[in-house]
Amino acid sequence: MILKHIKTLLTPQEKVAKLPCLAWAPNNAKVAVCTPDRVVLLYDEQGERRDKFSTKPVDSKYGKDSYTVTAMAFSPDSTKIAIGQSDNIIYVYKIGEDWGDKKTICNKFVQTTFVTCLLWPEENSIVYGLSDGRVRLADTLTNKSSTIYSTEFFVVSLTSSVSGRGILSGHHDGTIVRYFLSDDGSRDSQGRLVKHPSPPYALAWGTDSFLVGSCDKKVVVYDREGHVLQTFDYSRDASQKTLHVAAASPSGHTVVLGSHDRLRVFNWVPSRGLWDEAKPKEIPDLHSVTSLAWRRDGSRLCAGTMCGGAEMFDCYLRRINYKKKFEITYVSLSQVIIRNYSTGTRVVLRSYNDYELGEVKIMGRDRFLVARTSDSILLGDLMTNRLSEVPWSGSGGNEKFFFDNENVCMIFNVGELSLVEYSSNTVLGSVRTEFMSPHLISVRLNERSQAGLEDNKKLAYLIDMKTIAVVDLLKGINIGTISHTSKILWLELNETGRHLLFRDRKLQLHLYDIRSSARTTLLSYCSFVQWVPGSDVVVAQSDRNLCIWYSIDSPESVTMFPIKGDIVDLERAEGKTNVLVKEGANTVAYTLDEGLVEFGTAIDDGDYVRAMDFLETMEMSVEIEAMWKMLSKLALEAQQLHIAERCFAALGDVSMVRFLRRTSDTADEVSLETGEDGLSHYKVQARLAMLDKNFKLAEMHFVEHGALDEAVEAYKHLQMWDDAIALAEAKGYPELDRLRASQYEWLLQTGQQNEAGEVKERQGDFHGAIQHYLKAGLPTKAAHVAISHSEIINSSETVEAIAASLIKGEFYERVGDLYEKSGNKLRALEWYRKGGAYTKAVELARGAFPAEVVKLEEAWGDYLVQQKQMDAAINHFIEAGCALKAIEAAIAARQWKKAVHILDIQDDPSTAKHYMKIAQHYASIRDYEMAEQLFVKGGHVKDAIAMYTAAGRWEEVHKLAVTCMTEEEVTALYVGRAQEMERDGRFKEAERLLATVNQIDLAITFYKKNQMFDDVIRLVAKHYPDLLTETHLHLAKELEEELRFSEAEFHYMEAEDWKSAVQMYRAKNMWEDAYRVAKKHGSDSAQKVVFLWARSLGGEAAVKLLNKFSLLETAIEFSTEKFNFDFAFELVRLSNKERLPEIHLKYALYLEDEGKFPEAEVEFIRAGKPKEAVLMYVDNKDWANAERVAENHDPESIPDVLVGQAKFSLDQKEFQKSEALLLRAQRPELAVKFYKDAGMWTDAIRICKEYLPNKLGVLQEEYERETSRRGLQGGEGLLEQAREWEQSGEYSRAVECYLKVKDSANAALMEKCCMKAAELSIKFLSGDRAVEVIRVVGPRLAQLRKFNAAAELYLSMDLFQEAINVFMEGEEWNKAKRVAKEQEPRLESYVDQKYKEYLKNQGRVESLVDVDVMAALDLYAERGQWDKCLETASKQNLKVLHKYVALYATQLIREGGAERALQLYLQYGASPNPQNFNIYKRLFLDLISLPDNDRPECYRMLANLRDFLLQLVKNVSMSAQANSPAHEDFEHMLVIAHYCATRSASRGQEQLVAIAAKLSVSLLRHTAFIPADKAFYEAGKACKEAGWESMAFIFLNHFLDLCDVIEGDSENALNHMNFMDTDIPLDVPLPSQLCVTDTQQDQVRSWVLTVSMDRQVERVLPRDERNTFEGSLVAAGSGLRSLPCVLTGYPVLGNNIQFSVSGKMANKEDWNRFVMVTKTSHSPECQDVLSFIGLWCGGLPASDLFFH
Repeated sequence: MILKHIKTLLTPQEKVAKLPCLAWAPNNAKVAVCTPDRVVLLYDEQGERRDKFSTKPVDSKYGKDSYTVTAMAFSPDSTKIAIGQSDNIIYVYKIGEDWGDKKTICNKFVQTTFVTCLLWPEENSIVYGLSDGRVRLADTLTNKSSTIYSTEFFVVSLTSSVSGRGILSGHHDGTIVRYFLSDDGSRDSQGRLVKHPSPPYALAWGTDSFLVGSCDKKVVVYDREGHVLQTFDYSRDASQKTLHVAAASPSGHTVVLGSHDRLRVFNWVPSRGLWDEAKPKEIPDLHSVTSLAWRRDGSRLCAGTMCGGAEMFDCYLRRINYKKKFEITYVSLSQVIIRNYSTGTRVVLRSYNDYELGEVKIMGRDRFLVARTSDSILLGDLMTNRLSEVPWSGSGGNEKFFFDNENVCMIFNVGELSLVEYSSNTVLGSVRTEFMSPHLISVRLNERSQAGLEDNKKLAYLIDMKTIAVVDLLKGINIGTISHTSKILWLELNETGRHLLFRDRKLQLHLYDIRSSARTTLLSYCSFVQWVPGSDVVVAQSDRNLCIWYSIDSPESVTMFPIKGDIVDLERAEGKTNVLVKEGANTVAYTLDEGLVEFGTAIDDGDYVRAMDFLETMEMSVEIEAMWKMLSKLALEAQQLHIAERCFAALGDVSMVRFLRRTSDTADEVSLETGEDGLSHYKVQARLAMLDKNFKLAEMHFVEHGALDEAVEAYKHLQMWDDAIALAEAKGYPELDRLRASQYEWLLQTGQQNEAGEVKERQGDFHGAIQHYLKAGLPTKAAHVAISHSEIINSSETVEAIAASLIKGEFYERVGDLYEKSGNKLRALEWYRKGGAYTKAVELARGAFPAEVVKLEEAWGDYLVQQKQMDAAINHFIEAGCALKAIEAAIAARQWKKAVHILDIQDDPSTAKHYMKIAQHYASIRDYEMAEQLFVKGGHVKDAIAMYTAAGRWEEVHKLAVTCMTEEEVTALYVGRAQEMERDGRFKEAERLLATVNQIDLAITFYKKNQMFDDVIRLVAKHYPDLLTETHLHLAKELEEELRFSEAEFHYMEAEDWKSAVQMYRAKNMWEDAYRVAKKHGSDSAQKVVFLWARSLGGEAAVKLLNKFSLLETAIEFSTEKFNFDFAFELVRLSNKERLPEIHLKYALYLEDEGKFPEAEVEFIRAGKPKEAVLMYVDNKDWANAERVAENHDPESIPDVLVGQAKFSLDQKEFQKSEALLLRAQRPELAVKFYKDAGMWTDAIRICKEYLPNKLGVLQEEYERETSRRGLQGGEGLLEQAREWEQSGEYSRAVECYLKVKDSANAALMEKCCMKAAELSIKFLSGDRAVEVIRVVGPRLAQLRKFNAAAELYLSMDLFQEAINVFMEGEEWNKAKRVAKEQEPRLESYVDQKYKEYLKNQGRVESLVDVDVMAALDLYAERGQWDKCLETASKQNLKVLHKYVALYATQLIREGGAERALQLYLQYGASPNPQNFNIYKRLFLDLISLPDNDRPECYRMLANLRDFLLQLVKNVSMSAQANSPAHEDFEHMLVIAHYCATRSASRGQEQLVAIAAKLSVSLLRHTAFIPADKAFYEAGKACKEAGWESMAFIFLNHFLDLCDVIEGDSENALNHMNFMDTDIPLDVPLPSQLCVTDTQQDQVRSWVLTVSMDRQVERVLPRDERNTFEGSLVAAGSGLRSLPCVLTGYPVLGNNIQFSVSGKMANKEDWNRFVMVTKTSHSPECQDVLSFIGLWCGGLPASDLFFH
């Protein structure tokens, strides 16, 4: 976290004036500062003071100075401030939302003791601490307070958790208590959490832990269970003062602690679960920090001081300028603030799961933001400040985001679409789709309120290219699937999600009603479509028509307007809806009928009154009528009767209006009487049900409320008498009889005799029923009643009356039934016959009148014939014996086989006439054999021949004809018949007849006469094949004369004479046919035809024709090849004018070949080739014309003409003329060449000097070689020549001459030439050439050590790099730096680097320090100037200092100066850098391994080593290497160093010899770090001095064994039996050489040998009460490990002394002895040992023997 001071809110005073408290408002808009004068100042977020108010004492009689403000907090809504005071009260001030609002006290809570601290974590709940140790809760609603918990000690601090649901209170005795106001889900325990060693004044609750700072200058981190997690100890830092206050950032990731002139910053590292300290913020003269307050978004921190000052700091981890539009500030790992530069708006984005935020991107037209964490995605709308965080992991970062919808973000990932609604922290829905275009996805989220529907969220998307799915996102179900036949290109839901529009690739527009699943095609060609925002109106374009659907529920009602362009947009604002149409260069707005749009919106919103008011203003039309009907329907469904009544009134439905008015009146009456909703009354509901024609529902409403009479009356009113009576019968209606009577009376009154008769019939009054039926004109129903009841049928009067009525109605069959039932069979038979009821008549006659049956059958047949039922009549005629009628009926019924059958069995000759009709039928159906038989049976043979002739069956005709005709008659018959057929156009039949009688010529003749040439050819090919070709040609010519070219072509082709066909078509200008025919016989022929065709057309027609056949270029080439240039010119002019010069050129070449030079000249010029004309004249030596043409048309060719003429003159030896011509041609080089070739060197040099001076030198050298090579000129000669060039203005040549001067012996001449060349090049030559010259001159001047001159030249040409290099070469470093800084800033680093290298090479370290400190330090180190190196490094940061300290220490250790290396680290401190750990270990081993370092004189060295290791262990414990193996090794080394130092101090006191011995024995367990031989030697020697001979013998004996092994003997010499049950390690590394001298080794051997001879000395180690070696920490039997004594290293078993640091103890006896000796001897070494133990173990225990 970076703290940057941005403003001083309150200027500090020059005295102690503690600023007690300050607080930020939760809305980030205000910061309150309480001054030492008890005035609250209010500042805005920029730190500008905007308001203030004064606090007041509990009682004004005590005065304003009677109290101090101790605490302050804002309410969660930022409108109130709670002030805690020392006069035992809390005031709550209402400050309002705006600056300057009146300040009033809205609550006050009087206490028994003064308030020490205060929080306001939740609405209406203030938590505060009191000086008596109680923590209380004040409720601002009830104005009452209660105690949460009590302690016995002063509350010194209060802090809340990140969520605000939990609090921590710190008390004066160090107790820290945790309490939860509500469940925060952490499941942490409540109550006393930990007891800190000192009062926790600085207390902050961070992430998963809390930090405590106090007067002990330590910051301790406790975990959630109260265990120490980390400790930051600053007690040894003299500049560190008491830590007064702490504050955690709102995210809990940063904690700031305030002390004197310093703010310490701690950052939470989630990956390690630990806190890291950032660089402290040092602020001189800040004095003690007394209060801290974070802004709620974490971007600001305010601090109050002891001198009354208030400072504001900007807080951030890092800050990014995003696209120069936004500032992104990371205020914590999980929170960023995005600020828009242009608008100044701020959005706080935070991961509510405390995930670490990665990169933040701003997308979607700079409106939407996207951020990622390891397990979630954060999305937000910067305009509306709606933010979301949804779980999201494992995607690989391949998502695609679409922000087309303002309410939802669409995320595509591997074929899955996920929707995230802004301000929602869950994924709204996910579907599988491969179509990512926003035009193929439509999402609607509560975009318009709907009656009865609070939440409406729907999605439409493509399953495949032709299938749409509609999903209800709330229910997660599919509510519609649309399968289409064509690819879908666009879709969109309306705002309510009820309708879907979609358009396919055929540009058809379709509407889908989601509720009814109905699909409608709106347009067949749609180029634009859109829903009007805020409505269900659709606007579309079809061709040049603007289509509007104001009522989408009536898709057939469309309003269309013609437009002249294309719709580009639709906008709705300020009560108007405009369709923008691009008409040419202008955009025209077409305004929609806002009223109609408003109606649709009102309907969708359920606001029917607004819809009715709108319709009231509109004139009636088809659309308005449809809207009235829709509103009436919806109003009835919503039971808004007054609106429905008005709708039906507008529609002119008076009856509905009257009914609804009565219903409304009923409802109003009920409401007035009962005070309830009248619409819910049963009468109203029943009427509405009847209106809906649901009469059973209306009946149910009446019956359920006991209104049977009303139900019956309702049925009666509706004239539904049957339903009324059925209801009355079902419910036992007491007035049932009266009801029935009323129905009968009503039926009579209304003339419903039929219904009255049915009533009488149901009542059993059959006579009455018959009377009513007869009156109603229904005699059949009367007859049915009579026939059904015998008592009626016996009444003759009644029967006659019924019969008369039936006869009148011509119901004769029913009359017969009536008479037959009454027994009058004769009359029944009569009426059956009259009524055509022959079935009943025959049946009656068979029983009553058998003689009449035959007559009845014939009459029945006649009746059926009359009725056209011929089939049925046949059998009846046969039954009656009427064969002739039967045959006629069969023929009429087309029952031919039956008719033939009847005829065959008849003997009557009169029936033979019927054969003709039947035979004609069979002939018509082509049953010729049957027809022939019938014709023959009937005697009509000629008719049979005619039949076969008509059918073309000439064999049968011939067969019949032969039987009755001669051959001539047959031939005449056939020829005559053929002629008739020819006249009738029946040529094939005629041909067949003529072929039958061998008259083929006649057939050919009539085919030719009728121009049926195909048939002519067919007959000729069949009968005269040798005449076929001749026939084809003859026919072709006749057809050509008749202009029947196509047929003529056919015959020409058949005759294989296609050229005649082509010629025919050419003659008639039918070129297409000519081309077609020619193409069939070769492409060359076809091209020739096309060429001739085009030439005949000429003009544009010819070009079009040739382009059509892709022969234009070929035709042009063909024309030029055939020298037909006129046609070629015509084609080129009309088709490709670019080729016109080419044709002119070809024409010119043709004319040149023909010797027509003037005409050729014209064509060459027209061809744009005047040079060719010139060459033509040159080739013909016509110089005058050549020069004329060149001057007029090609001036560039004049030199060529002159050169040619010059060569001609030269050949003629006319040198002067030739020279003049060449000079005119500006070709002096040719003149020089010609003169050289002619050996005329003088003229050549003359011309060269005058016209080619640049080549003069070369020419002269060449001439000199020719004249036996004179010597080259010297430098002075070049200089002279250069001056001549300069005087003649040939500056370039002059420069070259100056540069050629190279005389190293004459430096002045070289410098002069270089400067002159540079001067001339700068003044007179081009920029590039001048640069080249300067680049040549510069190095030469540098070689002459004229660095400034060279640099000035480079600078004059802006060659800054070269100038800088020259300055650096001349050691002009200041000038080089100035040039780089002023002219080429990018080269500053280059100059600096070169300067460093120069200083380093020159050894000028003091100067190098100012340029590159690291390089200077490296140089100091290389030179061994370590004092200067470290002095310089100490002025840098600690990292640099420790680097060089480590390098110096390494060198010292290598050189055997370990003690000096130790002093070095004591001076500069021990860095916890892992790279230094090996140095520390080597330093320790070198010092510990020093011989005789157990002497008292070595104490200071060992104490220094001990202190160094203590500092190192503390530093490592606060670093990332804490608890690592290296950390454990350093702790072991610290213990060893402590033991060695204490032993050295003890050996200086005679009374402490035993303690020194114990320390030596304890060091044996650390032989992994100490050389084993040294450890055993010193332990044995110490035990010997203490008189412990047994242990001394064992240790020294083992020492001798080790010596033997080290000197080369086998390890088998080692005997570990004495150490088996101890913690002395057995397998340890052995040194390569002994640590004692030979003399000492001999002394030990002698002593051991002497003791071994003395058997009184036991050779076992002494044991204690554990039956274990007294110096072993591990018990032999149980394996239990005892704590080591901090003084001796021996195990602590019984009486002990404990230290405050856990795990630190001492044997009381040894401790008291050591303290006593120290006290009596005043030994500084022993005193230092005790001081170290106090520092190491957290202080010395209280004891009478404690040494001060």
